[in-house]
Formats: sequence, C-alpha cells, structure tokens
Amino acid sequence: MEIIKFIASVIMSAAFIYLGIYCVYLFVFSVLGKIVPIKYPPIATQLSKFVIYICAYKEDEILLNSAAAALTLDYPKDKFHVCIIADSLKPETLEKLRQMPLQVVEVFFENSTKSKALNKAIENTAEGFDAAVVYDIDNVAADDYLYHINNYLQAGEKVVQGHRIAKNINTNVAVLDAISEEINNHIFRKAQRVFNFSAAIIGSGMALEYQLFKRTMGQIDAVGGFDKEMGLILTRQKIHVAYAEKALVLDEKVSNPEVFKKQRKRWLSAQFNLLRKYGMSGFGELFMKGNFDYFNEIYQMSILPRVLMLGLMPFMLLIAFLLPAGVGPSWQLWLGATLCCYIGIVVAIPAAYFNGKLLSAALKVPMIFFTMLLLLFKLKGANKKFIHTPHDHNAA
Repeated sequence: MEIIKFIASVIMSAAFIYLGIYCVYLFVFSVLGKIVPIKYPPIATQLSKFVIYICAYKEDEILLNSAAAALTLDYPKDKFHVCIIADSLKPETLEKLRQMPLQVVEVFFENSTKSKALNKAIENTAEGFDAAVVYDIDNVAADDYLYHINNYLQAGEKVVQGHRIAKNINTNVAVLDAISEEINNHIFRKAQRVFNFSAAIIGSGMALEYQLFKRTMGQIDAVGGFDKEMGLILTRQKIHVAYAEKALVLDEKVSNPEVFKKQRKRWLSAQFNLLRKYGMSGFGELFMKGNFDYFNEIYQMSILPRVLMLGLMPFMLLIAFLLPAGVGPSWQLWLGATLCCYIGIVVAIPAAYFNGKLLSAALKVPMIFFTMLLLLFKLKGANKKFIHTPHDHNAA
C-alpha cells in the first residue's frame, strides 16, 4: 500500500509541476498582457519593397479571390509584387491568374509541403526586394496591412507577425477556432512582447527581411509546422519576432469538425516532432548563451493545447480531492492552478466574443476536448506526409 501511495504521489507531483507551471504561465502572460501596454513604432518615412507569396494548393476559387484582393492593397503599386505558388491548380485557374498583374510559379512535388513551395518561389524571385510576406491561400489582408508592417521594418525589426483575425464564424466550431486564435494572439504574441520575448510565428500574415527569409527557408525542410521551425531557427540566432497588432489579416476558420480534426492532428504532430528535434538544445542555449527567448520558444513546443487544459485541470483537481491527504500536492494547490488556467484563458478572449454565439460554441468544448485527447494517441506517421486542410467555400 505504501508503494502504491508513493507511486501515486510521484505521478501527481510530476503532473502538478508540468501543468501547474503552464497554468501560471497562462495567467501571468494573459493578465499582464492586458495591463501593460505595448509600444507601437513611429510612422515610417521610407517604404520597403515587398514580395507577397501566396501558397496555393488546390482551392482554385478561393485563390482567385485572394489574389485579386492582394493586388488592391493600399500601398504604392511599384512597391509590392504578388507571387502565386501554384500547386495542383486547374489549367483554367492558371490561365486566369496569368491575366492578372502578378507572377505565377507553378510547382510539382511528389509530396507537397509549404516549405518546398516557398523555396521554389524564392528560386524564381528577382533580387531587389526588402521583405517577403507570406499568405495562406484564404488570407485577405486589410488595406493598410503593408503600411503597418513597414513601420516595424523601418524601425529596425527584422521579422514581424501580423494579426490574423477570423474571416468567418459561421459554425460553432469556427467560433471556437476564432477564439482560440485570438487567445493565442494575446498570450503568445502580444503579451510575449511585454516581456521582450518573440511573438509566435503563425505561418501566414508574417513578414521577414528578404535575405533573412531566404537564408531561413533554406534551413527548413519540415513536412508540417514550417512556421514553428522558423521561429526556432530565428530565436536561436537571437533574432526577435515583433507583433504588429494593427496589421490585420482575415483568415478562414475551420467550420467542419472533421476538418478541424485533420488540421489539429497536423499541428500536434509537427509540434512534437520539432520538440524531439530541438528540445534538448533549449537548455544549452539558456545556460551557455543566456538565450531566454529560444528557451521560451522551446517551452511553448512542450505545452498542450489550451482546450486540453480546460478538461484536464478539473479532472486532476477531482483526483487530488479524492486522494488521501499527503499523496501529491493538495487539492487546494490544484484548485489554485485550475483557477489560474481558466482566468488566463478567459481574460485573453476579446470582449467582442462574449455573446450568445460564445455560449452556444462553449457547448462544443467537451467534444473538442475528447477529439484532441484522442489525437494525442494517433499522431504516428502524421508528419511524414502533407495533410491538406480543405476550405469552406460557403464560409462567411
């Protein structure tokens, strides 16, 4: 019996260290991110020249709309160039694109990946650009997006992540996806800058100095999660990632549960594969070089999705309450950690989402929780082949 109690105590203590630190992390960054203002750069007097890469895999109709929108950005026309990376598009779509004032780079891969597509586009890009911007196929930037990005670049930043917001909240799943993105925007982007840490790169709506982008992409061969690997490569070099909160990019949110499952499976697989590849280097960079930014990036690779925390923390609290006193941390400590978790997540939700749609969508959280929990045991082979996330052509 004493051995069983000892084992239970070790397991509960280890779980509390992992989950408790994470809960405090969420709480501190979320709350201070609301209290401490971030500085915005001054309005630039010079204009950077951009190349905008739009990664397109199938989804012809959506691409034509996105390409047309990119061409109408409110920025001098001689200061930006749109490049479509066309993978598996219909011949008629390619013909329509070639009638637009943009570049089309057609690519053919046995196994398509975003990193391969971007590297091929770089090979076909003329010199003379100051910065590269990456869009997903469904992204539509606000008219003043490039001006906001330019302000940061001219202020000396080398990498800038824009503010992705939901294009659609047409289903409960889309509402939850939109809220999840905004929570991440607040905790892992805006609030990171309060502590002078890098904002997390999303993979679209971001901009890098062109030569830095070219060098960094040359080091990336990830099947999934190229953005996460990019963040690791940059922070390891002590290159910070800025967050342009006002540089808005509309991004389609997943509205179908099955598509949501595919997307999250790809994300989780990429996260844990990169953790295996880079994880141990975080300690060396921290203790040998004082690179807290890189260690923070590694830590973010090791944490669970927020929706899993919403289900795990009450469950662990219940277990702690039922266990005999002295077996692991007390239930009061678990209660404190659970409150930190929930407060941190709720505080990060924008006020605009506190409405009837949030209540309706919240009823889907248990389903999403069990979906994500099961995915943790079904990741084998998920990072060996590109998993396409289809878009909803009726999203609005």
